[in-house]
Amino acid sequence: MPPNPPDKIRCPIKSDLDIVTCRQKGREMAVQMGFPYSDGALIATAISELARNIVNYAVSGEVDITPVEVAGRTGIQVIARDHGPGIRNIDLAMQDGYSTSGGLGLGLPGVRRLMDTFEITSNGAKGTTVTAIKWKR
Repeated sequence: MPPNPPDKIRCPIKSDLDIVTCRQKGREMAVQMGFPYSDGALIATAISELARNIVNYAVSGEVDITPVEVAGRTGIQVIARDHGPGIRNIDLAMQDGYSTSGGLGLGLPGVRRLMDTFEITSNGAKGTTVTAIKWKR
């Protein structure tokens, strides 16, 4: 039987190494919670995309990974937050292919597709917070 997952993992994000470390911790939590391997990979990819946005656009922030249970459903909640300049136009940022950094523009729309729930709030004074949950099948 796998060990119990931690109640919460907080990953400070400031560098590429932090992205890799946080991604691995998210995948480990998914395995400990009994998620299928494929879902662990999806969760890890979502964490990686969110953490990459922090490094690219806000310089630093954090990602919290927490087991959740709601109405008998078990999941992993990922909250990525930063105190950067915010996203001026969330609707535009959520369009496939849109990028202000010259990338493929798959980050936020990709996370929305990978996870089961997705919510984003952003403003220049407080930065950006993305909350996403992957439910166990």
